[in-house]
This record gives sequence, structure tokens and C-alpha cells, in this order.
Amino acid sequence: MTNAPTDPQHRFSESERAAVYRAIELRRDVRHFRPSPPLPDAMLERLLQAAHQAPSVGLMQPWRFMRLSTPAWRARLHPVVDAERQRTAEALGERGADFLQLKVEGLKDCAELLAVVLAPDDGTVFGRRSLPREMAWCSAACAVQNLWLAARAEHLGLGWVSMFDPVELAQVLQLPTGSEPLGLLCLGPVDRFYDQPMLEETGWRQRRPLQDLLMEPPRDAD
Repeated sequence: MTNAPTDPQHRFSESERAAVYRAIELRRDVRHFRPSPPLPDAMLERLLQAAHQAPSVGLMQPWRFMRLSTPAWRARLHPVVDAERQRTAEALGERGADFLQLKVEGLKDCAELLAVVLAPDDGTVFGRRSLPREMAWCSAACAVQNLWLAARAEHLGLGWVSMFDPVELAQVLQLPTGSEPLGLLCLGPVDRFYDQPMLEETGWRQRRPLQDLLMEPPRDAD
């Protein structure tokens, strides 16, 4: 007995289903890129179409992508990221020196550099009346995850850089009032994919088992 839809258009074969789970399992937040020319326009459009097919609360589609792959933009953005890297090291105290040994971005080496930006509030109420900004953030994150998985299927790495002062980056990018930068996305070919997430490989932090993250509501009082 199966609960799969009968319409062939909406069914996955066993191999297709396995490929989806494999892409999820092998996706990595990549920091090490092989210096490469920009991606072909058709490939980049294919990847961004995958991002654009993400779900969004109230179909608000709050994501915007900005292509920043020129050497001039990379040179302009790198100090913004490095300044936050230094502030993060200071905030980490005794772990700061170890943190500074980690590679935390690939702005200079990746084939493509994109900014993902949260658009100004368009007034969508459906599904987000009580959590308006949070649901916009979640929707944009779904678009990035789509892009991440599509990139992995294309044998490309993607790294989400979140080390920047959002006000400073918004000014550098000259974003419209009400917009907010959520990340700089490094995208491109890599020499290898990490066998484990980089922070696990370097011993910085270990993934917690799923069982530790499952919760149950408290039992009703008798």
C-alpha cells in the first residue's frame, strides 16, 4: 500500500528519491573554492530559478539576489567582512585565536558572488500577521537552501557568509530603505567537498544527534 500520488508527473522513482536525499546529505557550507571564471549565464539562471521556486509565506517572495562578481565589488566587500571577522574573534575571548585560523569566506576565489537581500515589507498579512519579519527571513532562507541544493547537484560549492555589519553592508550596496542584507553567497567550483561540515572537520563544533533535538509537549495534568 502506498500513499504516493498516482499521476506520474508527481511521482519520484526510487533513484530520483535517493538522489534528493543524497544531495541533502552531501550539501556543505563551502569556504574553499577553485579560482574560476564566472559561471555560464544559463547555469546561473538555472540555479537562481531553483532558488526562486522556494516556498514563501503568503507567496510574498521577499528574496532579492544581487550579482557582485566583479573584482571591484569583491575588493570593496572584503574589508566589510574582515572587520566583522575581527569583532567576532574579540567576542570569542580565549577561542578568538583559534577562530582566526579558520577560513570563513571565499569572496576572492569563488566564481560568483551574490548578495541575498530581504526586500522591503510589501504588506503581506497572510500567514505572518504575528511574526511579520521572522516569516520573511524564513522565506528567504528557503530560497537560499534551494540554491544550495541545486548548486550541490551541479557539483558546485556554496558558502553563506553572514559576517558583516548589516547597516554598513546595506550602505555599501545602496539598498532601498526597508531592505536588509541577509548574506553574501560564494558560489563556484571546488577542488573537493568536505566529508563533514567544515566546523566538524576542524574540531570547532560537532553535530548534535537528531534525538537530542526532538521535543514533546508536557503531559497534561491529570
